[in-house]
Amino acid sequence: MRRCVIIGGADIGRYRRIRAHLQRDDFYICCDSGLKHREGLGIAPDLIVGDFDSHANPHLPVETMVLPREKDDTDTVFAAKEALARGFRQFLLLGVTGGRLDHTLGNLSLLLMLHARGVPAVALDDYSEMQIVADKPVLVEDRYPFFSLLNISGLARGVTIRNAKYPLLNAEITCEYQYGISNEVLPGQTAEVSVREGRLLLIKVLPEYD
Repeated sequence: MRRCVIIGGADIGRYRRIRAHLQRDDFYICCDSGLKHREGLGIAPDLIVGDFDSHANPHLPVETMVLPREKDDTDTVFAAKEALARGFRQFLLLGVTGGRLDHTLGNLSLLLMLHARGVPAVALDDYSEMQIVADKPVLVEDRYPFFSLLNISGLARGVTIRNAKYPLLNAEITCEYQYGISNEVLPGQTAEVSVREGRLLLIKVLPEYD
């Protein structure tokens, strides 16, 4: 099954870094002003969705779904639901963080929605990779200078971090006290992160140069 790459309209500055994560057979959905990233990413959309309130409809010879401006789902959420309906079970989200905070937080919640459906998803921007971690351990290589665990969905219990500067064993992280920020993988090792109950947002900070 091909991976679905959803491209939103938040700014992307380091196109070369983002392009290195793209795969030859990815399926690209451009959401409204995500169309502005076509040249920088070097991609052609397979599907365009949007209400076109922030980018003109380019009327390309590509399947285009024109959405009403008054709706419950953002263009990005609609794109994710449409991709799920088409059978995609792996996602990469680009251009979904930065700029307007409300859109950023909404798009991070999209990671929770996809995780709840058993679908792996990663959000990638100029500075970090973001994904949801729960009971299945996630590895963090030492090429990442920092990583953080943030609670964005309620209580998280049984938080365990191994092979890191600040290890945890069966800990608890709440939305009110975010102390899992700026951890470091021990040199030459691979950190392991897991959550027994609940879910956390794992943010892996990318190297300044790579």
